[in-house]
Formats: sequence, structure tokens, C-alpha cells
Amino acid sequence: MKTRGRNPHLATRWCSTKALLPVLLAGILVAACRSSEQNAGGQEELPRIAIAGLAIESSTFSPARTHEEAFHPRTGEEVLATYPFLAPDSVDRGRAHWVPTLTGHALPGGMVTREAYESLVTRMLEMLRNDGPYDGLFFDIHGAMSVEGLDDPEGDLLERIREVVGKKTIVSTSMDLHGNVSWRLARLSDLITCYRMAPHEDEMESKKRAVDNLLSRIESGAGKPSYKAWIPVPILLPGEKTSTRIEPGKSLYARVAPASQRPGVVDAAIWIGYAWADEPRNHAVVMVTGDDEETVTSTAEELASSFWEVRSQFAFVAPTASLDDSLDRAIASDRHPFIISDMGDNPTAGGAGDVTWTLHEILKRPELRSETGPSLIYASIPDPGFVDQAVAAGVGGDVSAPAGALIDARYAPPVELSGTVEAIEHGDVHAETEVVVRVGSVHVIVTRKRKPYHLEADFTRLGLNPRESDIVVVKIGYLVPELYDMRGDWIMALTPGGVDQDLERLDYRRIERPMFPLDEDMEDPDLTARLVPSSDQ
Repeated sequence: MKTRGRNPHLATRWCSTKALLPVLLAGILVAACRSSEQNAGGQEELPRIAIAGLAIESSTFSPARTHEEAFHPRTGEEVLATYPFLAPDSVDRGRAHWVPTLTGHALPGGMVTREAYESLVTRMLEMLRNDGPYDGLFFDIHGAMSVEGLDDPEGDLLERIREVVGKKTIVSTSMDLHGNVSWRLARLSDLITCYRMAPHEDEMESKKRAVDNLLSRIESGAGKPSYKAWIPVPILLPGEKTSTRIEPGKSLYARVAPASQRPGVVDAAIWIGYAWADEPRNHAVVMVTGDDEETVTSTAEELASSFWEVRSQFAFVAPTASLDDSLDRAIASDRHPFIISDMGDNPTAGGAGDVTWTLHEILKRPELRSETGPSLIYASIPDPGFVDQAVAAGVGGDVSAPAGALIDARYAPPVELSGTVEAIEHGDVHAETEVVVRVGSVHVIVTRKRKPYHLEADFTRLGLNPRESDIVVVKIGYLVPELYDMRGDWIMALTPGGVDQDLERLDYRRIERPMFPLDEDMEDPDLTARLVPSSDQ
């Protein structure tokens, strides 16, 4: 055989090994496959974790309704972008294969329409069905959603999710401490936690804890905690009385973190509950999860007893007064800005946001009718028709038209605003369009859609300087950190609305009674821990 210039020894070796070619090729193929599996295995071996949830506080005492667009639903990368701890270069991002489906977060408001709920849930379930299976689910909710014709929407939602993802998937539920934990939600969740601060400065920290607990249980192979202790506590109080800035909330919630670190405990939580919805699930709850039955149950009972023991000590986080008294104090004060919380129609708690009662009373004050009177910023009142007229008049133009009370006119009719347009801004994610109208010494912010004002930038982008204003009136209850730090003085006005702070004025018909403080002389309740069945059952 001619070698055609090849090394004859190589040719001889080729001939002698030709018979082994199939074996060699098979070996190479197997090695390549194993290498490919190992290279891809870093991804494939990671747990698959879905993300889903809907979040809103819904007042059943408000005539307002919440529609689908209010949730600003997110999917895909938009979902991941809402969690800093899941940024592309974060540690947690690399610990799992994340499957974001649909999440939605709406401003607190009225009940969610059944149509909106079903539409959002249908989309969410379809995405979960198409992208499964899953090792875990991060269930990100608020916990105080009310839906027309449906009790316990979060429990209903998780039950429908379970029908898609199955019983084996480990669900870690993250909630606001003003949410409600029904027995059904407790049963269908495996891990569950909530914020430990009000105001909620630990929101992202709490969500990350829910995710880290989920990842740890999957990575370690520990799986679902063996025990879940649930204790309903018959207390129903507004957030303005249970802030963790002051006692007894401060000390009560300081017990939670140490309790969660006990051997045999995965997490511990206290829910204040949501006061402005009339459903059987609306009350406080303590839950503890873990693998040691004795520690889990005793820890839950300790926290529940501590809560009950201090029930009579809860008080408003700031002085309260009637609106007239609040205005008297603010006008006479030399501490600026003097902030007045217009609490009854607070949109951050579920109020319609367009109750005009307070604004009517402000514009009646003779001290505020002149441009030289005490400067007052009122934030805010929604009315798209008024905004259109103000935009047509332009900055510097005069406008005279009714505003507000389009949704909740139970306490006062629309207010007639006659003044000069000082600012027009477009593009806010909530308000859409904002205008400032000056009436005497009062600067009224009118919006196309309702918006809470709690950041200094909310005002300064409209040419207003809240720090230099004599008085700032905001439709908020307890002040969020930026306003709290800005205040010269502060009072909470007991005004009417869908989130009235005087709970005895609300027409509760369906909550479980007795309930403190509505039944102040009630007997001590049974605060024995109730072990919740596993979601596998």
C-alpha cells in the first residue's frame, strides 16, 4: 500500500487500530455527553423557582372599586427587576433558575372587581402551567385584598395555584404585617413571613428572607418544615395605633427576630391584620414554622400571649384631634412644616382618595383666604375633569370648576376650586397628570388619578417646597420616614372616609366576635397553638 507521502509508521498504526474505531468513537461520544451534561448541569441542577402574586389593601367600607390596570401587572424580567436581591449579579439570582410569571401591586383602594381578579389570575395560572414544573414558588402578596363576591382571595389564589403546580412544590409566602392569614392560606403555604416594621422600612429585607428560607430548605434537602403553628388573636387595630416606632409595638415586634432564630424554628411572624375589611379572616395572627414541635408551638404561644397582654396599651402614633382643632394648632404654631394627616380618606390604607370634606373645611378658614395667609399645601384630590380644565387654562391661567367626590360623596359634595394654575406636570405613574391651583394661601394638588404624597420629590417636582410651607396636609395616616423626618410638628386629624380610624363607626357585620377593642370587656381568648396540616395533605 502506498502511503502517498505519509509516515509509513503512522499508516501502519492506523491500519492496526482501524478495527477499534467504533469503540473509540463511542468513548468520545460518551465523554462529550458527560462533559455537556456537567457544563449545562450548573443550570439544570439548580432548583426551578416560580414567582407569582397580587398585592393590595382593599377597604370594603369604601365605594371605590379597583380595576385590572391599577395592578400594573409585570411579567418576565420586569418581575425580577422589582427585587434588588435578585439582580443579575446577586448571589440569590445564581442560586436558582427563576421563573417569573405574573405579579401585580396596586395602591390600596376599594374592593377589586371580580372581572379584574379573574383576568389577572387566569393569566398567572396559564404562565405557571406553561413553564412548570417547579421546586419552589415565591408567593409575593400583601394579604389584605378583597374581591367582589369572594372571601379570602389570597387563599383562593394559592389554592388555584396549587392545582397547577402540585403539592410537592415548596411555597414561601411573603406578606405585609397588615395582611390576614386565614387557615386556608396557612395550610397551603409551607413557609410564611411578614414585615417586622411599620412603617415598612424592612419590606425588601422581608421578601429576601422569604426567598432565602425557600432556597435554604431546597438546597439542604430539608424540604417543607414539619410544623406550622397558627394562632388567631382576636384583635383588630389600625396601623396608626400599632406602629413599631413606639411602644408597645416596638417591643412586641422586637421579640420576633430572636424567636425566629431559636433552634428548630425557621421563621416567626406577627400579623396585625387589616381593620377596614369586613371578613371573618380579618384579625391578628401569630405563626411560627419549623421542625421542632415543642419549640414551634411554645414560641407561637409566647408571641400570642405577649400580644394579648399589651392590647390595651396601643395608642395612636401621634396626637389626634378634630380637623378644626388640628388647623387651629397648625395656624398658631411656629414649628414648620406643621403636618396634618387627613386620615379618614387615606389612599395608602384603602380610601377612595377623593373625599372632599377636609378640603371644604380648609377653604372655609378665614386665615387662609388671603394670599398673605399661612401657606398650606393640600395633597391631594383626584378629578380628571378639573385637571383637563386646568391644563386648558395653562400655567398662570385661572380656573374655576368643581373637584373631587366623584366616587365617595358620602361626606361632602365636590368642592369648587377657583384659583390660579401654578404648575402642570405629566407622566406620574399613579397620578398621570398633576396640577397645582392656588386658592388664597392654599396650594391644592389635583390629580387625574389618585396618588399618595409621601416623598419630598412628590412636591418639589411641582414647584412646591414642603419644608418652607407653614402647613402641609396629606392624605396619609402615620407618616412614612421622609415626611416624618421633615416634620416641624405633626397631628393626625380624625376625619371621615373609607378608612375611618374610629372603628366603632364602621358597620362590621361579618368579622368574628368578640373582637378587641370593639368588645373591650371580652374574656381572654384561647391562645393555644393550632398545628396546621402540611400542604401535602
